Amino acid sequence: MPRFIYLSEKREVLMPDVAIVVGSSSDIRIAEEASAILEELGITHEVRVISAHRNPDELDEYVRGSDAILFIAIAGLSAALPGAIAARTRRPVIGVPVSSALGGMDALLSIVQMPPGVPVACVGIDNGVNAARLAERILQVRD
Repeated sequence: MPRFIYLSEKREVLMPDVAIVVGSSSDIRIAEEASAILEELGITHEVRVISAHRNPDELDEYVRGSDAILFIAIAGLSAALPGAIAARTRRPVIGVPVSSALGGMDALLSIVQMPPGVPVACVGIDNGVNAARLAERILQVRD
């Protein structure tokens, strides 16, 4: 699985509205669900596979250099990715917990229990569709 993928109309997007970041290539199916909804809505986006634990420097560089208006972070187990992204930006972050262990409850609790000053919105376990729908609503606020 490549570490860097574009899914928006299968072409490179120079300034995507939404950056979907997946902590592991094993969770790419959820990113594909979110991508399909964003594609239907005509919202530009890109997908990256970057682990908060294995590639923290790459994550830092990507978040700080991204022109995305908001991030969707998809992660299981300790689900550090949404909080790690939120700690590096003031832009909205939507966390999607993945049901890899403990039915996804471990990831869900990790995402909703962010410390003060590091807000992350959270949708249901494995619910990339709702993450995309929430992204649409956030983007509508600016219009």
